[in-house]
Amino acid sequence: MMKVKQTLYDYLQSLKFLVLPFWCAVVLFSSALRLSGSIPTLFRKIYAIYQRDGLKGVYLRVCTISGARVMGGTNLKKWLSLYDGLSNADIQKYKKQIANQKTSPLVSIVMPVYNPKLEWLREALDSVRNQIYPHWELCIVDDASTKKGIRETLEQYTNLDPRIKVHFCEKNGHISVASNIGIEMASGEWIALLDHDDILSAHALFWVSEGINHQPNALMFYSDEAKIAADGAKYHAYFKPDWNIDLFLSHNMVSHLGVYKASVMRDIGGFRVGYEGAQDYDLALRFIEKISPKQIHHIPRILYYWRAHDQSTASSGDAKSYASVAAEKALKEYFERQQVNVKVWATQYGFARSYAIPDNPPLVSLIIPTRNAHHLVKQCIDSILNKTDYQHYEIILVDNNSDNPEALSYFESISNNPKIRVIRDEQDFNYSAINNDAVANASGQLICLVNNDIEVINSSWLSEMVGLVLQPNVGAVGAKLLYPDDRLQHAGVVVGLGGVAGHSHKYLHESLPGYFCRTQIISAYSAVTGACLMVKKAHFEEVGRLDATNLKIAFNDIDFCLKLCEKGYRNVWTPYAKLYHHESATRGAEDTPEKVSRFNAEAEYMKLRWGDWLEHDPAYSPNLTLHYEDFSYAWPPRV
Repeated sequence: MMKVKQTLYDYLQSLKFLVLPFWCAVVLFSSALRLSGSIPTLFRKIYAIYQRDGLKGVYLRVCTISGARVMGGTNLKKWLSLYDGLSNADIQKYKKQIANQKTSPLVSIVMPVYNPKLEWLREALDSVRNQIYPHWELCIVDDASTKKGIRETLEQYTNLDPRIKVHFCEKNGHISVASNIGIEMASGEWIALLDHDDILSAHALFWVSEGINHQPNALMFYSDEAKIAADGAKYHAYFKPDWNIDLFLSHNMVSHLGVYKASVMRDIGGFRVGYEGAQDYDLALRFIEKISPKQIHHIPRILYYWRAHDQSTASSGDAKSYASVAAEKALKEYFERQQVNVKVWATQYGFARSYAIPDNPPLVSLIIPTRNAHHLVKQCIDSILNKTDYQHYEIILVDNNSDNPEALSYFESISNNPKIRVIRDEQDFNYSAINNDAVANASGQLICLVNNDIEVINSSWLSEMVGLVLQPNVGAVGAKLLYPDDRLQHAGVVVGLGGVAGHSHKYLHESLPGYFCRTQIISAYSAVTGACLMVKKAHFEEVGRLDATNLKIAFNDIDFCLKLCEKGYRNVWTPYAKLYHHESATRGAEDTPEKVSRFNAEAEYMKLRWGDWLEHDPAYSPNLTLHYEDFSYAWPPRV
């Protein structure tokens, strides 16, 4: 079916304008389209998308709006049945792998218990006993439960399996105290955390043991997770990226399943009293301070099912408001220990933060290339001058062979502004070379590449980007870019999406949270768009600037960002720098044989240069699609 869709799209693309009425008819009668309104309104919407983004834009828009996918989009039940089921053959294969492992690490599962529903407690206990991997112990600490049947059930399970140990507290000490008792009981070199009403996948500890064997330097593991409803239905899978400190500081992506080296956990003193509700977040924040990012490994499989019920934060973030308060407190203390001057506050989407600007603010050189486009450029520059609270900047307007009298007159008029320099560049259009030459003439410690069709929305946009780019090991910083109708144009770039790269959550309304609130919180991506990209000038030069030989027009920003990653820097996207982007308003579509040939050559170069990265973007999950921008599931996954 996927091949049929792709073939249809390729055919329609070849027909160009002649096929638009037919394509609209297909769209109208396709179950994939769920736009509201009358048929004339529908045609106007489709044609507006076509004018701006071409047939491919219409195609992607239809798919994005509808949520209809070849295999079901985000139908977790169907996805699990196809790609996460355990046949007898699978079990036997895994058991053979276990027998051949170099080491058989003992994993101690710590489970504090306090008055759970008996049915759910038994399901949690059974999920441990049903593990394919046999080298585990379950350290249960009953925190003076008062509910009838809890003690009897736990004693029953200790008699069923000698690997289960139980400690009964005489008085209730709350979850941190109980968990620390469990850590003291543990004899394994690794500790995994399990809540008393949650469930481990049957292959959870098998994949943990595989990770330990294949990553001998690892000190911490975390897996993907999903929720389980009160009736047992599994839903809302969180397919996570590889270690992403910026995302982790926005929400706790480690839990669940979190697996920690026992020696490090004991060195940091285990859990802290006073952080109940976010004790696992506080633990992870202190844990990562003692190890390097290379010692943190992601297992891209659903190993944990988080029970959603009225008293669970899996059901609602408001279920335990004290948890949010405790997490905010833990985050603030983390930044204090790191000596980072930053404001942190809780939101409905996670934790927002705004990094302080130094007392001696660095100069930012805003590079804006243009050819004519008087109205767009004026809109861009006026918005910067009138709506920017950070005043330590210069604007370098690069005039690339403009010949429009109105534009030339405007350029001359603004050259008297002390904040603006106009540079005439008479080379053939080469986006990389134009920007490289402008950067060479820039006075700023920081460089911000800005398209001429950008328009500022919030006055703190530049301050937010400056605060972020000055943080240790940050490479490029990208902004939240919107179409004029407030749909997302850029919220971070996924490498490999659509073949080379694509924008995450494209066309989603900017007010919506997106996949696990990614459109509303700071996180790292492998790349951000050059339409509004900030970087230290030293880093720009360090990686060899933009590639003006192989990538004159397209993908040069992606290539640049990946070169920063290659050097060990992180590229970070922030939702707190918000601007409109009238995308490619001056350059036009790739609609001539010469442009198509050039674009294909640049795409091919990217595939040759960054093939491994395109196959696995560490800032994106291999369980998520590379065909659409909406974080729907991959059918099949690339694990």
